[in-house]
Amino acid sequence: MPAIAIQEETPAMLKQAATSPIATLDNVTKRYDTTTALDGLSLALHPGEVVALLGPNGAGKSTAVRLMLGLASPTIGNVRIFGSDPRSAVTRTRVGAMLQVARVIEALKVREHIDLFRSYYPHPLPFAEIVRIAQLQGIEDRMFGKLSGGQKQRVLFALALCGDPDLIFLDEPTVGLDIEARRGLWQQIRTLAARGKTVLLTTHYLEEADTLAHRIVVINKGRIVSEGTPAEIKRMSGGRQIRCHTSLTQDFLLTLPSVTSVIENAGITTITTQHAEQVVREMLLTDPTLSGLEVASPALEDAFLALTKS
Repeated sequence: MPAIAIQEETPAMLKQAATSPIATLDNVTKRYDTTTALDGLSLALHPGEVVALLGPNGAGKSTAVRLMLGLASPTIGNVRIFGSDPRSAVTRTRVGAMLQVARVIEALKVREHIDLFRSYYPHPLPFAEIVRIAQLQGIEDRMFGKLSGGQKQRVLFALALCGDPDLIFLDEPTVGLDIEARRGLWQQIRTLAARGKTVLLTTHYLEEADTLAHRIVVINKGRIVSEGTPAEIKRMSGGRQIRCHTSLTQDFLLTLPSVTSVIENAGITTITTQHAEQVVREMLLTDPTLSGLEVASPALEDAFLALTKS
């Protein structure tokens, strides 16, 4: 009987398996009649990462999510979730979604909704675990229609988690939540990622994307216009800002390393530069009277507006 060679999994092979994408859009175009919602878009999601998909209204975010959920098919290109068709039943048992367009029966109790959704999956999370993660303690027996807007959001989050999914789509998950509840949900999203779950987040709260995302993908008019870590995206806004009172002239400041702009207003000078520390050192050496020094990191909002302006 011939010997059977068994290839042992090396650390490199295991690392590659762990980092292989679990969801891909490969050169996808989606058209609705004469409207092109996505235009040759490619995107990959990996295990254990939170990806924020940002863009102005009509940029194609919802279309991309619908394709990955199997709710629509691409006009051109391929969509794969866990290597399979997103419409397959097996694939769908590994996916959870919290969508703003969701329609939830208002005459059912929170408990009944969770039990119903748990019944759809072969290996659901325990009821108590879902209630804990979504912070629903004390309202399990209340009718959904009697809940506040923030409570309804937490129920929708709970329903997305019922099947213990490996890939989770969260569309504006913290709308209507107060600050404490929002930060609590942020922590649960971080915990999900730490457990190896993949989260695709769409949000208009740029602070949320900045705080949670390992990677930000900015799309506009159906195409990716930028992709990177929050820090990398923010650097695209032109750099950090130095604010101070100084006797140094605009002409001199513009000669300092990587200074791109100098604005004087009401006695305060604002300098934009990629190398703030080096510029501050030069200014302190040259102007011993410098005062009121502030150094601000670039805002994600500034970069977002710069990247998506027509």
